[in-house]
Amino acid sequence: MLERLHSFQQRINQVLETTIAERRNTMPERLFDAINYSVLDAGKRLRPALTYAVGEALGTPLSLVDAPAAAIELIHCYSLVHDDLPAMDDDDLRRGKPTTHIAFDEATAILVGDALQAMAFDLLSQATELTCMQRLEMIRVLSRAAGANGMVAGQMRDMMAEHTPLTIDELRRLHQQKTGALIEAAVSFGGLASTQANEAILHGLERYGAHLGLAFQIQDDILDVTETSAQLGKPQGSDERNDKTTFVSLLGLAEAKNEALKHVSLAKSVLQECHLHSDLLTDLCDYIVERTH
Repeated sequence: MLERLHSFQQRINQVLETTIAERRNTMPERLFDAINYSVLDAGKRLRPALTYAVGEALGTPLSLVDAPAAAIELIHCYSLVHDDLPAMDDDDLRRGKPTTHIAFDEATAILVGDALQAMAFDLLSQATELTCMQRLEMIRVLSRAAGANGMVAGQMRDMMAEHTPLTIDELRRLHQQKTGALIEAAVSFGGLASTQANEAILHGLERYGAHLGLAFQIQDDILDVTETSAQLGKPQGSDERNDKTTFVSLLGLAEAKNEALKHVSLAKSVLQECHLHSDLLTDLCDYIVERTH
Protein backbone atom coordinates (compact mmCIF):
# COMPACT_ATOMS: atom_id res chain seq x y z
CA MET A 1 0.00 0.00 0.00
CA LEU A 2 2.78 2.45 0.91
CA GLU A 3 4.43 1.90 -2.47
CA ARG A 4 1.17 2.76 -4.26
CA LEU A 5 0.66 5.78 -2.00
CA HIS A 6 4.18 6.95 -2.81
CA SER A 7 3.50 6.64 -6.54
CA PHE A 8 0.38 8.80 -6.14
CA GLN A 9 2.42 11.34 -4.18
CA GLN A 10 5.03 11.51 -6.93
CA ARG A 11 2.35 11.85 -9.61
CA ILE A 12 0.45 14.65 -7.88
CA ASN A 13 3.68 16.51 -7.07
CA GLN A 14 4.49 16.56 -10.79
CA VAL A 15 0.97 17.69 -11.70
CA LEU A 16 1.10 20.48 -9.10
CA GLU A 17 4.55 21.62 -10.21
CA THR A 18 3.39 21.79 -13.84
CA THR A 19 0.13 23.55 -12.91
CA ILE A 20 1.97 26.30 -11.03
CA ALA A 21 4.78 26.62 -13.59
CA GLU A 22 2.26 27.13 -16.42
CA ARG A 23 1.01 30.24 -14.63
CA ARG A 24 4.43 31.69 -13.75
CA ASN A 25 4.55 34.38 -16.42
CA THR A 26 1.34 35.99 -15.20
CA MET A 27 2.33 36.56 -11.57
CA PRO A 28 5.00 38.50 -9.63
CA GLU A 29 8.08 36.44 -8.80
CA ARG A 30 7.52 36.79 -5.05
CA LEU A 31 4.01 35.35 -5.34
CA PHE A 32 5.30 32.50 -7.53
CA ASP A 33 8.01 31.70 -4.98
CA ALA A 34 5.56 31.80 -2.09
CA ILE A 35 3.10 29.53 -3.89
CA ASN A 36 5.85 27.03 -4.65
CA TYR A 37 6.97 27.19 -1.02
CA SER A 38 3.44 26.52 0.23
CA VAL A 39 2.52 23.73 -2.17
CA LEU A 40 5.62 21.89 -3.36
CA ASP A 41 6.86 20.37 -0.14
CA ALA A 42 6.58 17.21 1.95
CA GLY A 43 2.81 17.06 2.39
CA LYS A 44 1.18 13.65 2.83
CA ARG A 45 -1.01 14.24 -0.27
CA LEU A 46 -3.68 12.03 1.29
CA ARG A 47 -6.60 13.81 -0.38
CA PRO A 48 -5.35 13.45 -3.96
CA ALA A 49 -4.27 9.89 -3.14
CA LEU A 50 -7.87 9.12 -2.22
CA THR A 51 -9.05 10.64 -5.51
CA TYR A 52 -6.57 8.52 -7.46
CA ALA A 53 -7.38 5.37 -5.46
CA VAL A 54 -11.12 5.68 -6.11
CA GLY A 55 -10.56 6.42 -9.79
CA GLU A 56 -8.25 3.43 -10.10
CA ALA A 57 -10.77 1.18 -8.31
CA LEU A 58 -13.38 2.20 -10.89
CA GLY A 59 -11.06 1.54 -13.83
CA THR A 60 -10.54 5.21 -14.71
CA PRO A 61 -7.26 6.25 -16.41
CA LEU A 62 -5.27 8.32 -13.92
CA SER A 63 -4.79 11.02 -16.56
CA LEU A 64 -8.50 11.80 -16.13
CA VAL A 65 -8.03 12.12 -12.38
CA ASP A 66 -5.00 14.46 -12.42
CA ALA A 67 -6.91 17.76 -12.56
CA PRO A 68 -9.49 16.97 -9.86
CA ALA A 69 -6.79 15.49 -7.60
CA ALA A 70 -4.67 18.63 -8.00
CA ALA A 71 -7.66 20.93 -7.42
CA ILE A 72 -8.38 19.20 -4.10
CA GLU A 73 -4.77 19.58 -2.96
CA LEU A 74 -4.61 23.25 -3.99
CA ILE A 75 -7.66 23.96 -1.83
CA HIS A 76 -6.13 22.00 1.05
CA CYS A 77 -2.83 23.91 0.78
CA TYR A 78 -4.69 27.24 0.71
CA SER A 79 -6.56 26.25 3.87
CA LEU A 80 -3.32 25.43 5.68
CA VAL A 81 -1.71 28.75 4.74
CA HIS A 82 -4.70 30.70 6.02
CA ASP A 83 -5.22 28.48 9.07
CA ASP A 84 -1.66 29.24 10.22
CA LEU A 85 -2.12 33.02 10.06
CA PRO A 86 -1.87 35.10 13.26
CA ALA A 87 -5.60 35.89 13.10
CA MET A 88 -6.39 32.16 12.99
CA ASP A 89 -4.25 29.54 14.79
CA ASP A 90 -1.07 31.67 14.75
CA ASP A 91 1.30 28.77 14.07
CA ASP A 92 4.91 29.18 12.98
CA LEU A 93 5.64 25.61 11.82
CA ARG A 94 3.99 23.57 9.08
CA ARG A 95 5.24 20.39 7.42
CA GLY A 96 8.52 20.75 9.26
CA LYS A 97 9.38 24.28 8.09
CA PRO A 98 8.34 27.88 8.85
CA THR A 99 4.78 28.67 7.87
CA THR A 100 4.23 30.84 4.80
CA HIS A 101 3.57 34.06 6.72
CA ILE A 102 6.81 33.52 8.67
CA ALA A 103 8.90 32.65 5.61
CA PHE A 104 7.48 35.57 3.61
CA ASP A 105 5.00 37.90 5.33
CA GLU A 106 1.38 37.94 6.38
CA ALA A 107 0.04 39.81 3.35
CA THR A 108 1.84 37.47 0.96
CA ALA A 109 0.41 34.44 2.80
CA ILE A 110 -3.12 35.81 2.46
CA LEU A 111 -2.60 36.35 -1.27
CA VAL A 112 -1.11 32.87 -1.67
CA GLY A 113 -4.27 31.36 -0.20
CA ASP A 114 -6.45 33.52 -2.43
CA ALA A 115 -4.44 32.51 -5.50
CA LEU A 116 -4.51 28.78 -4.72
CA GLN A 117 -8.26 28.79 -4.23
CA ALA A 118 -8.84 30.48 -7.60
CA MET A 119 -6.27 28.22 -9.26
CA ALA A 120 -8.15 25.10 -8.15
CA PHE A 121 -11.36 26.17 -9.88
CA ASP A 122 -9.46 27.41 -12.93
CA LEU A 123 -7.81 24.01 -13.22
CA LEU A 124 -11.14 22.18 -13.07
CA SER A 125 -12.76 24.49 -15.61
CA GLN A 126 -9.98 23.79 -18.12
CA ALA A 127 -9.83 20.00 -17.64
CA THR A 128 -11.06 19.29 -21.17
CA GLU A 129 -10.29 15.58 -20.82
CA LEU A 130 -13.46 15.50 -18.68
CA THR A 131 -16.93 16.23 -20.02
CA CYS A 132 -18.58 19.58 -19.37
CA MET A 133 -21.06 17.91 -17.00
CA GLN A 134 -18.26 16.24 -15.05
CA ARG A 135 -16.41 19.54 -14.67
CA LEU A 136 -19.55 21.41 -13.65
CA GLU A 137 -20.44 18.83 -11.00
CA MET A 138 -16.89 18.86 -9.62
CA ILE A 139 -16.92 22.64 -9.39
CA ARG A 140 -20.25 22.44 -7.54
CA VAL A 141 -18.99 19.77 -5.13
CA LEU A 142 -15.72 21.56 -4.43
CA SER A 143 -17.30 25.00 -3.95
CA ARG A 144 -19.68 23.56 -1.36
CA ALA A 145 -16.98 21.50 0.37
CA ALA A 146 -14.55 24.41 0.57
CA GLY A 147 -16.95 27.26 1.29
CA ALA A 148 -19.54 28.45 3.76
CA ASN A 149 -21.32 25.09 3.71
CA GLY A 150 -18.14 23.13 4.38
CA MET A 151 -14.55 23.88 5.32
CA VAL A 152 -14.94 27.63 5.92
CA ALA A 153 -17.99 26.99 8.10
CA GLY A 154 -15.95 24.48 10.08
CA GLN A 155 -13.09 26.93 10.49
CA MET A 156 -15.53 29.54 11.78
CA ARG A 157 -17.01 27.05 14.24
CA ASP A 158 -13.49 26.15 15.34
CA MET A 159 -12.58 29.77 16.08
CA MET A 160 -15.85 30.39 17.90
CA ALA A 161 -15.30 27.27 20.00
CA GLU A 162 -12.06 28.46 21.61
CA HIS A 163 -12.55 28.60 25.40
CA THR A 164 -16.06 27.15 24.87
CA PRO A 165 -16.72 23.50 25.78
CA LEU A 166 -18.47 21.51 23.04
CA THR A 167 -20.64 18.43 23.16
CA ILE A 168 -19.60 15.38 21.16
CA ASP A 169 -22.28 16.13 18.56
CA GLU A 170 -21.09 19.73 18.21
CA LEU A 171 -17.50 18.56 17.86
CA ARG A 172 -18.44 16.03 15.18
CA ARG A 173 -20.38 18.69 13.28
CA LEU A 174 -17.41 21.08 13.43
CA HIS A 175 -14.97 18.54 12.01
CA GLN A 176 -17.40 17.11 9.48
CA GLN A 177 -17.16 20.55 7.92
CA LYS A 178 -13.62 21.72 8.69
CA THR A 179 -11.79 18.48 7.88
CA GLY A 180 -14.32 16.00 6.60
CA ALA A 181 -15.92 18.02 3.81
CA LEU A 182 -12.74 18.23 1.74
CA ILE A 183 -11.85 14.56 2.31
CA GLU A 184 -15.38 13.63 1.27
CA ALA A 185 -15.00 15.76 -1.87
CA ALA A 186 -11.66 14.11 -2.67
CA VAL A 187 -13.30 10.69 -2.54
CA SER A 188 -16.31 11.87 -4.56
CA PHE A 189 -14.02 13.31 -7.25
CA GLY A 190 -12.65 9.83 -7.95
CA GLY A 191 -16.19 8.68 -8.65
CA LEU A 192 -17.19 11.73 -10.65
CA ALA A 193 -14.18 11.27 -12.95
CA SER A 194 -15.41 7.78 -13.81
CA THR A 195 -18.09 6.66 -16.24
CA GLN A 196 -18.62 3.50 -14.17
CA ALA A 197 -19.95 5.14 -10.99
CA ASN A 198 -23.74 5.01 -10.66
CA GLU A 199 -25.76 6.91 -8.08
CA ALA A 200 -25.46 4.11 -5.51
CA ILE A 201 -21.67 4.10 -5.79
CA LEU A 202 -21.46 7.90 -5.62
CA HIS A 203 -23.63 7.94 -2.51
CA GLY A 204 -21.52 5.17 -0.98
CA LEU A 205 -18.34 7.11 -1.70
CA GLU A 206 -19.77 10.13 0.11
CA ARG A 207 -20.41 8.00 3.20
CA TYR A 208 -16.97 6.38 2.95
CA GLY A 209 -15.36 9.82 2.76
CA ALA A 210 -17.42 11.13 5.68
CA HIS A 211 -16.24 8.31 7.97
CA LEU A 212 -12.63 8.73 6.81
CA GLY A 213 -12.81 12.46 7.53
CA LEU A 214 -13.83 11.89 11.14
CA ALA A 215 -11.26 9.13 11.62
CA PHE A 216 -8.56 11.41 10.21
CA GLN A 217 -9.46 14.26 12.57
CA ILE A 218 -9.67 12.02 15.62
CA GLN A 219 -6.21 10.66 14.81
CA ASP A 220 -4.94 14.23 14.46
CA ASP A 221 -6.28 15.00 17.94
CA ILE A 222 -4.56 11.88 19.28
CA LEU A 223 -1.24 12.76 17.66
CA ASP A 224 -1.43 16.28 19.07
CA VAL A 225 -0.99 14.83 22.55
CA THR A 226 1.17 11.77 21.83
CA GLU A 227 3.81 12.99 19.36
CA THR A 228 6.47 15.71 19.30
CA SER A 229 6.57 18.81 17.11
CA ALA A 230 9.51 17.29 15.23
CA GLN A 231 7.48 14.17 14.47
CA LEU A 232 4.36 16.10 13.49
CA GLY A 233 6.09 18.81 11.48
CA LYS A 234 3.86 21.37 13.22
CA PRO A 235 3.49 22.67 16.79
CA GLN A 236 2.50 19.93 19.22
CA GLY A 237 -0.14 20.72 21.83
CA SER A 238 -1.61 23.67 19.92
CA ASP A 239 -5.19 22.56 20.65
CA GLU A 240 -4.57 22.64 24.39
CA ARG A 241 -2.84 26.04 24.18
CA ASN A 242 -5.81 27.44 22.28
CA ASP A 243 -8.22 25.85 24.77
CA LYS A 244 -10.07 23.87 22.10
CA THR A 245 -12.34 20.91 22.69
CA THR A 246 -10.90 17.82 20.99
CA PHE A 247 -11.94 14.20 20.79
CA VAL A 248 -9.17 13.41 23.29
CA SER A 249 -10.13 16.14 25.77
CA LEU A 250 -13.79 15.12 25.54
CA LEU A 251 -13.51 11.32 25.42
CA GLY A 252 -10.07 10.56 26.82
CA LEU A 253 -7.21 9.00 24.84
CA ALA A 254 -8.39 5.37 24.92
CA GLU A 255 -11.98 6.15 23.95
CA ALA A 256 -10.81 8.55 21.21
CA LYS A 257 -8.81 5.70 19.69
CA ASN A 258 -11.89 3.49 19.82
CA GLU A 259 -13.94 6.22 18.13
CA ALA A 260 -11.41 6.47 15.29
CA LEU A 261 -11.44 2.69 14.83
CA LYS A 262 -15.24 2.72 14.78
CA HIS A 263 -15.28 5.13 11.83
CA VAL A 264 -12.60 3.10 10.04
CA SER A 265 -14.77 0.00 10.43
CA LEU A 266 -17.82 1.86 9.14
CA ALA A 267 -15.85 3.14 6.12
CA LYS A 268 -14.81 -0.41 5.25
CA SER A 269 -18.40 -1.60 5.60
CA VAL A 270 -19.53 1.04 3.10
CA LEU A 271 -17.05 -0.30 0.53
CA GLN A 272 -18.55 -3.76 0.92
CA GLU A 273 -22.12 -2.45 0.70
CA CYS A 274 -21.52 -0.70 -2.62
CA HIS A 275 -19.40 -3.62 -3.94
CA LEU A 276 -16.34 -1.47 -4.41
CA HIS A 277 -13.64 -4.07 -3.88
CA SER A 278 -10.31 -2.30 -3.50
CA ASP A 279 -7.50 -3.42 -1.23
CA LEU A 280 -6.00 0.06 -1.52
CA LEU A 281 -9.13 1.88 -0.34
CA THR A 282 -9.37 -0.58 2.55
CA ASP A 283 -5.69 -0.15 3.43
CA LEU A 284 -6.02 3.64 3.33
CA CYS A 285 -8.60 3.37 6.12
CA ASP A 286 -6.01 1.65 8.32
CA TYR A 287 -3.26 4.08 7.25
CA ILE A 288 -5.31 7.04 8.48
CA VAL A 289 -5.38 5.75 12.07
CA GLU A 290 -1.92 4.17 12.05
CA ARG A 291 0.02 7.21 10.81
CA THR A 292 2.29 9.07 13.22
CA HIS A 293 2.17 12.51 11.62
